[in-house]
Amino acid sequence: MKHVKIYIRSLACAAAFSAAGLMTSCTDGFESANRPGDQASSEELNRDNYMTGNFLKNLLNYAFPEQENDYQMNYDLIGNYLGRYFTYANSQFSQKNFVLCNAPEGWYTYPLRDLKPKIESNFEEIKRITNGEGLTYALALILRAQGYLTLTDMYGPLIIGKDAADANAYSSQKDVYTTILGDLDAATAVIGPTVAADPSATVASEYDQVYQGKLSAWLKYANSLKLRMAIRMRFVEPEQARKIGEQAVKDGVMTSNSDNLTIAYTPNGLYKTSVEWGDTRACADIETYMNGYHDPRVEKYFSAPATQGDRKIIGLRAGANVGNKATADAIYSAANVKQSDRGIWMTAAEVTFCRAEGALAGWSGMGGTAGELYNEAVTLSFEQWGAAGASDYLDNGTYTQADYVNVDGGYGANATAQSTITVKWDDNATPEQKLERLITQKWIALYPNGQEAWCDLRRTGYPKVFEPAQSSAANISVANRIPFDPQERIRNKTNYDKAVQMLGGADDYATKMWWQKK
Repeated sequence: MKHVKIYIRSLACAAAFSAAGLMTSCTDGFESANRPGDQASSEELNRDNYMTGNFLKNLLNYAFPEQENDYQMNYDLIGNYLGRYFTYANSQFSQKNFVLCNAPEGWYTYPLRDLKPKIESNFEEIKRITNGEGLTYALALILRAQGYLTLTDMYGPLIIGKDAADANAYSSQKDVYTTILGDLDAATAVIGPTVAADPSATVASEYDQVYQGKLSAWLKYANSLKLRMAIRMRFVEPEQARKIGEQAVKDGVMTSNSDNLTIAYTPNGLYKTSVEWGDTRACADIETYMNGYHDPRVEKYFSAPATQGDRKIIGLRAGANVGNKATADAIYSAANVKQSDRGIWMTAAEVTFCRAEGALAGWSGMGGTAGELYNEAVTLSFEQWGAAGASDYLDNGTYTQADYVNVDGGYGANATAQSTITVKWDDNATPEQKLERLITQKWIALYPNGQEAWCDLRRTGYPKVFEPAQSSAANISVANRIPFDPQERIRNKTNYDKAVQMLGGADDYATKMWWQKK
């Protein structure tokens, strides 16, 4: 960095203000050090982390939540089910849920009432302590970007404090995206020069359960997040998306499984919800694609059910009316995950699929043709999961999604396969066939990140999925969003009404995201 400003809080000062019950900051007592040159010393990189470390650790845990309640309420019940990786095995969830577009208020308001304030409060503490400067603050910007992206892709417009005259005003989803991308640009502008000067530079390593403070890894993640967003935007803002995507790849994105963003947290969130609690079981959609393709990853993803039918892995129709949880748990497959496994939040396979789609859209500098990158992405996924046979899998132009056949005594009806797309890349296929093939394989490789799976399903219509086993209250196959907090209609009515106008439709499950323009 050209200039690195460091602040050291006097512990005596902090204690004195705390004892006096004052909110006044101790920043006036900070010593400041400005060091010219391109490289910060290791002392400078870590000096302010004594104060920010716990807030940074909290922020990591809320940006990538594995704690059982945070995981279930913010990700599992929403993205994992709407992305069609899992479905409800708990009979208490069978009549009101996100698949049926009639979830209880406590479910659809949870991310706004719980996750959002946790992310924002920890971010604000880091901003206060660092004075909004430096490497730790740059990491906080990246983590808030991840959190805000998740939230806006659930609800659409979001309150992010951009209106100086009204802290409770909503920003449109387009403006939220612009803000997130601006924050990522600001973060990479700080981290980039330090990494260029010292590729092994770290910050807050003892508090970082993702990359152990390795700044080069965080830089790749930030650029990969920009690429993820560019792909999301490509049908609504094609030229802007192209510019963002091309620059992100040029600046350096994830290309190897050693770059994957996974977080250490025991017990793993999916282990709690699927294995220990038994609230969730494999969805019929992913089972039929993976069994139809003879995909060797299926046994890496899911376990054989206790009462096994005629196939090793058995899924349950999304939205099925489960009458007995114990029965469902016994006859359908749980996740194949251990309590000590790291949570998976972004992978080189996903990012390479994004590059493949960029190449398919005619973007420059993606590092290969759409077909080459497609094959590379599938291979990376096989490698990630320790599965053999990627070459044979990619060479198969015959296998397609299987029909769904329910097991005896199960819940939900049989269903005919929705897709005839095969695995083998075909340069002579139509653009739409190429997109379906690419997104179907990306969806399989995204597992278990249901939030991203749901986004691609809404954005492209792929993979083709079964209708819910019970009728949806919104009369749609997959929810496009979840409703705002209904309390906003009373306590923040003027801004709520403006947010609904920004949506361009009703505050319900059917109204589409800003980026759903395909």
